[in-house]
Amino acid sequence: MKTRAKKRYGQHFLEPAWADKLVAAIAPGPGDRFLEVGPGPGVLTLRLASKAAHVTAVEIDRAMIDTLEPKRPPNVTLLHADVLHVDLAELAGGQPLRVAGNLPYNISSPVLFALIEAFKQGASVTDATVMVQREVAERILAGPGGREYGVLSILIRLHADVRQVRVLPPGAFRPPPKVQSAVIQLRFRPPTVRVPDPPLFEAMVRSMFTQRRKTLANALRGFAGDRGTDPAAALSAAAIDPRRRPETLQLIELARLAESFPSR
Repeated sequence: MKTRAKKRYGQHFLEPAWADKLVAAIAPGPGDRFLEVGPGPGVLTLRLASKAAHVTAVEIDRAMIDTLEPKRPPNVTLLHADVLHVDLAELAGGQPLRVAGNLPYNISSPVLFALIEAFKQGASVTDATVMVQREVAERILAGPGGREYGVLSILIRLHADVRQVRVLPPGAFRPPPKVQSAVIQLRFRPPTVRVPDPPLFEAMVRSMFTQRRKTLANALRGFAGDRGTDPAAALSAAAIDPRRRPETLQLIELARLAESFPSR
């Protein structure tokens, strides 16, 4: 009997032929330890387990755990939990941890932010190869000047190098989603620009991109006001034209601008 996908969990199960292609892109080694997000019936889990040292598969759906348990290899640990509530640093245990998974569309951005946060807090997460909605992949990969460029691309690419591995058609899954998907790979690394106050930087980016079509002088007004700072003065200190728009700023310019605001 086929495993039924549950809409409330955003489940779309990867077909075996496409799982083989994904494993080839991941290139697991015999000493690798993996965290798999949302294993479902285990089509990717079993392939990773056959090539890696260990896989911890985190699954929110109890029925999927029950489906996978009878065929679980000894080097697979099944964890019935919401990945957004899992302590990733504790799971890594100080050892290098690779991440893979077919992310449910409704939590793909929160999961990626959770991985970034875990890396920032010292978890030894080395890379993540995940399937996301193609639109999300485009936002992550976008550079300055494009309409897709924003919070997601900035905060992820501050801490990771990102590449798109391949685009997946709806037929790569069952049931087929109504949109295309993409496989992206993140390789975590220290920031390439100096950001002395990461929480301030993130708050500034999130605030200004809620008004991305306004000039910087106006888009920064709320954030600057909360800190008792004049946006024009901050922009002048950072040597940035106040007539520009948020989506035109390079990462190094955003970092310089954040240093113009006082920390709390």
